[in-house]
Amino acid sequence: MKRMMIAAMMMAIVPGAALAGGNHSGGHGHGEAGMIAIGKPGEKSEVKRTVQIAMKETDDGGMVFEPSSLSIKEGETIRLKFTNKGEVDHEFVMDVEEGIMEHKALMEKFPEMEHADPNAIRLAPGATGEIIWTFAKAGDFGFACLMPGHYESGMKGHLKVASK
Repeated sequence: MKRMMIAAMMMAIVPGAALAGGNHSGGHGHGEAGMIAIGKPGEKSEVKRTVQIAMKETDDGGMVFEPSSLSIKEGETIRLKFTNKGEVDHEFVMDVEEGIMEHKALMEKFPEMEHADPNAIRLAPGATGEIIWTFAKAGDFGFACLMPGHYESGMKGHLKVASK
């Protein structure tokens, strides 16, 4: 009887564990040490430089990141420092284009979705925050605010990681 209970518990646990390993965005499948296509969380001791990024609305109704493009070297660890200079919440998500679009579709269905992905940050008006990231692979990536309507209002950018 005890073995049957354990077997039943294992059957109930294992499928859930398999689902928990899934991801809501193509770029969020974490492999080796949190690695995703764009890289992995970095160590403060390895930061080579800091990049300031402002999130804000414009007078003409647009929404932007300043700067709207970033250039980084493969293997470089960067501190991305964010300031929400706007009047509404904004987020920053960096990923491959497919991952950004999948995340955007989920945010449209679940606008209040909270997530703790290491390649993203959400800030209230006036708030600051940072992401320390190691860009382990060369390539073209993107970043965006995926709160409903923000991407369409221009809140997106390009991230180029150049080969060593």
